[in-house]
Amino acid sequence: MGQEADSLLNDVKTARASFEQEIAQVDTPEQLDQLRIKYLGRKGAVAGFFSRLPKLDPAERPAAGNAINQLKQFVTKAIEEKKRSLGSTGPRKPVFDASLPGTPFRIGSRHPLLQVLDEIVDIFASMGFSVETGPEIERDYYNFEALNIPPDHPSRDLQDTFYLEGDKLLRTHTSPVQIRTMEKQRPPVRMIAPGRCFRKDTPDATHSPTFHQVEGLCVDKNVTFADLKGVILAFAQKLFGKDVRIRFRPSFFPFTEPSAEYDFSCPMCGGKGCRVCKYTGWLEISGAGMVDPAVFGFVDYDPEVYTGYAFGMGVERIAMLKHMIGDIRLFYENDIRFLSQF
Repeated sequence: MGQEADSLLNDVKTARASFEQEIAQVDTPEQLDQLRIKYLGRKGAVAGFFSRLPKLDPAERPAAGNAINQLKQFVTKAIEEKKRSLGSTGPRKPVFDASLPGTPFRIGSRHPLLQVLDEIVDIFASMGFSVETGPEIERDYYNFEALNIPPDHPSRDLQDTFYLEGDKLLRTHTSPVQIRTMEKQRPPVRMIAPGRCFRKDTPDATHSPTFHQVEGLCVDKNVTFADLKGVILAFAQKLFGKDVRIRFRPSFFPFTEPSAEYDFSCPMCGGKGCRVCKYTGWLEISGAGMVDPAVFGFVDYDPEVYTGYAFGMGVERIAMLKHMIGDIRLFYENDIRFLSQF
């Protein structure tokens, strides 16, 4: 083998020995990358050895080329092993900077329905009404019979009510709480019953199979329809403003006599007529009336001594009017874009 070939092979051998010493001293990925460039880079040691091959005798080139390839493979493998080693045991960057202030938690807000319900309860509480609650799984007696609702009444139909085993059902209104309250309390009674109710309604823009109601009851001596009107007017003006007016329309409910539907003048247009009130100037709220004497018979109240009024309202209906929301389903879809507005 010629002198040039011997010189090349010696240089390859020396480079390998130098590389072994240098890689043993590498402690960081940055140092390892510099070593890789030194030996495997475009202008590194291995590339320099390959550039000397054309100067050798053709018969000497295969042996020299093989030695250079072995050096390249050795360096490549050693660098990969070192990289894995540094990755598992070498210095690591901190996961986080403990000196930085923490990320604050995002504080949620009360659901818009519950906000309106709280406001309704506060208004009636300020007028002396107590708050009573009852079970959502109710007996037929409290939900229908004790409210003077006959067995053939349409509200008892299977397509309207969720019936359970025995005489149990999901309450269709919170009026059963009125019966339960009168059973355990002698007059005077002045209470409201907020809560969730259930009916077999097909979900659409104005109906939902689950909804919230607030029922009210007042029983005492000499209670009149004028007292009912005064309470409803005071409530409407506290909720929507002093310019709101009310009106009562004759109606029928099995548990009140006389019965009425009551409306509020549209707070959006001041009663002049707009899209919200369908250009009538009025918004239908719910029903009310004087407690039917037959209901007093179920709770052992003397209808010759006591009179009373009852009223109800849908919380979703009030919330939709208050916030000009056109679809009741928005309250139940848990869309953060909608809920975050409240």
